[in-house]
Amino acid sequence: MHILLTRPLEDCSEMILKFQSLGHQVSHLPLLLIEKMSYEEVNFLDYGGIIFTSANSIKFLEAKKIDKDIICFCVGSNTEKKARNLGFQNTIAAEGNVLNLKELILQNYETQSKPLLYVSGEIISADLDKQLLKEGYSIKRIINYRVSHNQQFDENFIKELKINIPDIVYVYSQNSASSLLNFIKIHQIENIWMNTNLMCIGEKTSSILNEIKWKKIFLFNPGEEEFLLYKI
Repeated sequence: MHILLTRPLEDCSEMILKFQSLGHQVSHLPLLLIEKMSYEEVNFLDYGGIIFTSANSIKFLEAKKIDKDIICFCVGSNTEKKARNLGFQNTIAAEGNVLNLKELILQNYETQSKPLLYVSGEIISADLDKQLLKEGYSIKRIINYRVSHNQQFDENFIKELKINIPDIVYVYSQNSASSLLNFIKIHQIENIWMNTNLMCIGEKTSSILNEIKWKKIFLFNPGEEEFLLYKI
């Protein structure tokens, strides 16, 4: 099968190699650009736990002064893997969405404990910090990266894509879905996806691309990409 991956290369390089080893053709269309942002200096000793809602929030965190035994609440397995690679030992992962992450925190962290530090990007899908404040937690949010839409695409890649339309496209966020829709419209390729299966994380992400006619739309959690190959 021909598979199109849309995350930044460093986030999907392992998956590219995995799919290729299984005999699939893999194309890469990075839809988003990730940029580090400056944030105020933080005394990490003031906090009893850290919340990560993406691997990028870990990537751009100045972690040298953090006790790596601090409890880390991660939105999913990929984010947890990134945290553990950075040296964090006490990690708990949800199932890939913020609602599950909130429940995980409610079950595993007392409101009377030290404040929580929430590290995130500029744009978030849910106001997790505000929700936890309503539950009685003390929490501080810092923003250490921003996401923008990639506008630069190789013309030869676009020509080849039109000739050989992917059987599967993986989309990981609402931002990515908006960027993909924009890419499709700019290059006037709205009507060539009828034999393509769209794989999205969450209904909000898939709904952005509903105006395009796909063969089928599947919802998935990170880590299920290979499993989905056997469902189509």
